[in-house]
Amino acid sequence: MVNQNFVNFLAEGKPEYTDGGVIAEFTWLIVVLPFLAALFITFLGKYLPLKGAELALGTVLFIFLYSSALLYEHATKGIANEFFINVGSIGSYDLEFGWVVDGLSIMMYFVVGTVSSLVFVYATNYMQGEIRYTFFFTSLTLFAGSMLVLVSSPTLLQLLIGWELVGVCSYLLIGHYWEKKENSSAAMKAFITNKIADIGLMIGIIVLALSTKTLRISEILYQSTHDYEDIKTVAYLGGVLLFIGAMGKSAQFPLHVWLPDAMAGPTPVSALMHAATMVTAGVYLLGRMFPFYQGMASEALDVVLLFGVITLLGAGLVAVVQDDLKKVLAYSTVSQLGYMVTAMGSGAYTAGLFHLWTHAFFKALLFLGAGSVIHAVHTNNMSEMGGLRKEMPRTFSTFIIGTVALAGLPPLAGFFSKDEILASLNHEGHNIYFIISVLGAFITAFYMTRAVLLTFFGEYRGDGHPHESDKMMTIPLIVLSGFAIVAGWVNIPGVYTGFTTWVTTRKNAIVEYHPESFDLVAMFSGFSAGIFGIGLAYYVYQLSGKAVDGDQKIKIKPIWKILENKYYLDFFYFKFIINPVKITFAKFIDSFNTNILDRFVNGVGLTASKAGDIVYKNLDQEGIDKVLNLSSSGTDTIGSKVKLIQTGKTQQYLMYFLVGVIVISLIILLVL
Repeated sequence: MVNQNFVNFLAEGKPEYTDGGVIAEFTWLIVVLPFLAALFITFLGKYLPLKGAELALGTVLFIFLYSSALLYEHATKGIANEFFINVGSIGSYDLEFGWVVDGLSIMMYFVVGTVSSLVFVYATNYMQGEIRYTFFFTSLTLFAGSMLVLVSSPTLLQLLIGWELVGVCSYLLIGHYWEKKENSSAAMKAFITNKIADIGLMIGIIVLALSTKTLRISEILYQSTHDYEDIKTVAYLGGVLLFIGAMGKSAQFPLHVWLPDAMAGPTPVSALMHAATMVTAGVYLLGRMFPFYQGMASEALDVVLLFGVITLLGAGLVAVVQDDLKKVLAYSTVSQLGYMVTAMGSGAYTAGLFHLWTHAFFKALLFLGAGSVIHAVHTNNMSEMGGLRKEMPRTFSTFIIGTVALAGLPPLAGFFSKDEILASLNHEGHNIYFIISVLGAFITAFYMTRAVLLTFFGEYRGDGHPHESDKMMTIPLIVLSGFAIVAGWVNIPGVYTGFTTWVTTRKNAIVEYHPESFDLVAMFSGFSAGIFGIGLAYYVYQLSGKAVDGDQKIKIKPIWKILENKYYLDFFYFKFIINPVKITFAKFIDSFNTNILDRFVNGVGLTASKAGDIVYKNLDQEGIDKVLNLSSSGTDTIGSKVKLIQTGKTQQYLMYFLVGVIVISLIILLVL
C-alpha cells in the first residue's frame, strides 16, 4: 500500500494542512466494514436475537464515531490526503483503489454516518414484523457502504463502481415489497432511468481518461488547473457528460421522474436515500470535480445552472398538488437538489455543499416524521389524516422544526444555506435565476405549510385511533431536530465560517465568492418569501375553512391538471420512447424468432427426420429385422437342439446365458 499526499494545487499563502496521520490512514475501515457486516448478516443474521439488525447498527455507529473523530481532527488541524492500492494495470492505466481524506470527503463521511445511525435505530422498530427483515438490513447496510465507496474514491474507476453499487442497492430497497407490482415497477423505473444517465457518466469518464492518460481524480484536476492542452479540447464535452450522470442520481429535470416513485420503498429507505445516500451523489460528483469545471469546463456550468433552476421551480410546483405525504417530501427533495445544483452552476461551491449538509438533517427528520405518521394511521394520504398534533405531540413538534428549517426561516439550518445560495446568485448578477430561486423559496414554504395543516390540524379524517410512535422511532426525530436547528450555525457570514474552511481544505484550488457579511437583499428576499408562503398557506388551508377544502380555493384546473400529471413527462416517455422501443424490440425478437430461430429449429427437425429415415431403412429393416427374421425361422431347429442341453444344472445355464450375451453383442456391433 502506498501512502501518497496530494500534489499541492493551492496558491501561495493559503492555509496549511496535515496528512491526517493514523486516523486518516485507517479511514478504509469505515468503507470496508459495511460490506463485512452485510456478509455476516446474510449468513448469520437469522440466528441472532435481533435478526442481524444489531450488526447493522453496530456498523453505522462505528462509522458515525470514526467520522466524528475525523471531522474534529479536520476542524482543528485540516486534513488533505489520499491513499492508493495498486491491483494491476490495463494497458498504460493503473488499476488503483483507495480512499480520500479531505474536507469534502470527511463532510460526506459524517453525513452518511450520522443520518444512517439514526435511520437504522428508527428502522429496527419501524420494520419489526415485516417480511425479509434480515435481508432489509443487509441491503440497507450495503446501501450505506456503497455510498462510502463512492465518496472515498480517489479514482474515477472506483467512483463508477460505488456509483453502480448505490444504484443496485436502491433497486433492492425500493422494491423491498416486490409482491406489489407498483413497487417492483418503481424499482425498475429507478434502475433504468439511472442507467440511462450513467451512460453519460461512463462516456465522460472515458473521454477524460483518454485525454489525461490517468484515472486519478487529483491528476485530472491538476491538469485542469494547469492549462494542459489535451484536456482543454474535451473539457466542455466531458463536463456536460459528467453532469448527465449527476442528473440521474440527483434527480434533475427531466431525469427526476424515478425519485417520487421510489417512495414505494419503506420509509427508512426514503429517509436514507433522500438525506445521505444516492441523491446526494450527483452533487458530490460536481463538488469533487469542481476545479475541473472552474479551470477548463466553465461553459458547462451554464448548462448545470439552467437545469438546476428548472428543477427547483418545476418540482416545487408539483409538490403543491400532492396528496401523498411522502411524495410531497419527495418532490421537495428534487426541488432542494435543484438548489444545490443551481449553486454549483453559479460557481458557489461552498453554498451548494452547505445546503447538502443542512438538507441532510432536516429532510431525514421530515421523512422519519412522515413515517411515524404513516405508521400510526396506515395511509400515506393527507386527506385521510388531520388532527394528529393532539395524538402525536412529539412527532408533530419535530415535524414543525423540520418544516421551518426547510422553509428557510432563521435561526434554523435551512435559512443559512439557502441564504448563501441566494447571495451567490445575487453577487454573480444572475438576476433571473435569483428571482426564480426566491419564488422557489415561497413555493417551498407554501407546500410544507399545506402538508402540516392537512396532516396535523383540524379533525381526524381517517379510521382507527392514532397514537404516538415508540421511543425507538421518536428519539431519532428529537436528535435530528437538534441538527435541523444548529447545523446551519457552522457557516454564518461575519461570525463563524468553519464549514467553508472544511470543504475548501483540499489540495485542488477552489476560487469562489464567500460573503463576509449577510447579503441584505438575498436575506430579506428569502425570508420574506418564506413568511409569505407560510402566511398564504395558513390563510387558504386554515382560516378560510376546512383544511381539506383548501385545494379547491386555489385550483386553476388546467394548471392543476398539468401539475397532477407531472407535466405529462411519464406519458411522453411511455408514448414516444418506451413503447416505440418496446414495439421495435418486440418486432426484432419476432423477426429473429421467425427468420433465425424457427429456421434453425425447423432445419434441425428436418435433418433429424431424414436421419431417422436413413436409420429406419438401413439399420432397422436391413439389419435388425433380418437378424430377427433369421432367428425366427431357425427357432424350431434350434429349439430341438436346445432340448439336448437342458440338464437342470444352474452352473450350465449361467454359462449359456453369458455366451448368449456375448454373441448377441458381437452381432449388434457388426451390424452397426
